Amino acid sequence: MFSLLAVGSIALDSVQTPRGRVRDVLGGSAAYFSYAASFFAPVRLVGVVGKDFPREHMDLLASRRIDTRGLQIAEGKTFRWSGRYEGAMNAAETLSVELNVFGEFDGRVPEEFRDSDLVFLANGHPALQAAVLDQMAAPKFVACDTMNHWIESARRDVESLLGRVDAAVMNDAEAAMLTGNANLIASGREILDMGPEAVILKKGEHGSVLLTGQGVWALPAYPVERVLDPTGAGDSFAGGFMGSLAREGRIDPGSLRRAAAYGTVVSSFNVQGFSLDGLRAAATDAIEARYREFASMLALPV
Repeated sequence: MFSLLAVGSIALDSVQTPRGRVRDVLGGSAAYFSYAASFFAPVRLVGVVGKDFPREHMDLLASRRIDTRGLQIAEGKTFRWSGRYEGAMNAAETLSVELNVFGEFDGRVPEEFRDSDLVFLANGHPALQAAVLDQMAAPKFVACDTMNHWIESARRDVESLLGRVDAAVMNDAEAAMLTGNANLIASGREILDMGPEAVILKKGEHGSVLLTGQGVWALPAYPVERVLDPTGAGDSFAGGFMGSLAREGRIDPGSLRRAAAYGTVVSSFNVQGFSLDGLRAAATDAIEARYREFASMLALPV
């Protein structure tokens, strides 16, 4: 088994969807990622929260296989995000962002975490992601996430980071913005040329595509009848993906494909509840059962 480090935001979210609304619930890319990955392997978490961060959320993270020694508690308020989904809930409308203590986050990695085999750089400024990577000893596999804001405002930093990581995770719109190519496969190949050995392009309810030097592998989304809240689905996918790799303890074409499938399955649980409730209602046995069902769905006659 590989050791796994996650660095990113932990937040208090307020979300409105056609299915309901919640206020100041646990969120943030690193929180979703870590909880999802903990179904497969222990996770080392690095992030920052404010003095207002509820103890119950800290206890929830610590109750999983998540090492929170890298979670800083700073003077001030926790990062807050609010958003709204409408219709098919394919994209969130951001209503407000308050960076608070996350705006001053330095990405300091504890010494005891710097030997991690796998590293996930959750969505954040690419300069911060690079600073985290500078602290690592010799990771075997590094994956990063990004978003349209950084592609637009810090393109050079994004491109520089892509030359240092093994895998890049982004959605189809972000890939098109980065490359200027609206074709999903063509844009994915252009990102591969920037440095990563693997590119995972997310398409929301339409699944994802994994591109490597060995070819293209397209996955549909796992069919979910009732979606309550898509927030954190991409981070949960990444958590399942990296957690699966950590559990297998190897990186090869087969493990990457299984990891993408597990990421799809884990994210399908996430969207069935608000905040982390969908993941909290899941269990390892249920994830494995859904994975087997998903694999059966994908079987094609030849």
